[in-house]
Amino acid sequence: MRSTTIRRSRVLVLALAGGALALAAAVPVLGQGTPARAPDGGAPAASEKPGKGPKAEKVPETPVTLSGTVGTRTDADGGTVYTLTVGSTTYDLEAGPSWFWGDSHPLKASVGKSVKIEGDQADGTTTVDVRSVDGTAIRGAGRPAWAGGWKTVGKIHPGWAQWKVDKQAARDAAGHGRPDWAGPKASDDPND
Repeated sequence: MRSTTIRRSRVLVLALAGGALALAAAVPVLGQGTPARAPDGGAPAASEKPGKGPKAEKVPETPVTLSGTVGTRTDADGGTVYTLTVGSTTYDLEAGPSWFWGDSHPLKASVGKSVKIEGDQADGTTTVDVRSVDGTAIRGAGRPAWAGGWKTVGKIHPGWAQWKVDKQAARDAAGHGRPDWAGPKASDDPND
């Protein structure tokens, strides 16, 4: 009888030791689901989000005024990139996404002409976000017209699809639309 008690005691000790080892291994893992808090107890910093790297810092932009000849080149995807040659430097001109402009790109009429461009240039690059060409504004201050996704821009947005419109209409009809506290939607009419 004594040998049975000794065996049971050994089995119990081994089971408890195995459980303690498993708990010791699991404790560091258990705390990984909670993001570290900022020193002031606030929300975690952006770089502390699990599964995501730190956000890229915004490159400062400097207002520039350049005069030169507008040209084009084709990028790796076959799209048209508008350029401005000033002396021996060629700048890439950004005026918004090509899908927004289609055949009515505001720089298209300037190709081959000498123009004055006003815009913003990111430090260390030769890319200029164009605000105006020869005094004619391409884009004003604030949110650009192409921002807001397919619900705001409509059919010309690359993310627009009829099934999405139908799905949204069904949600709205079922009472799952925009909540009252969100306020009115921006008008689609640019004259409002």
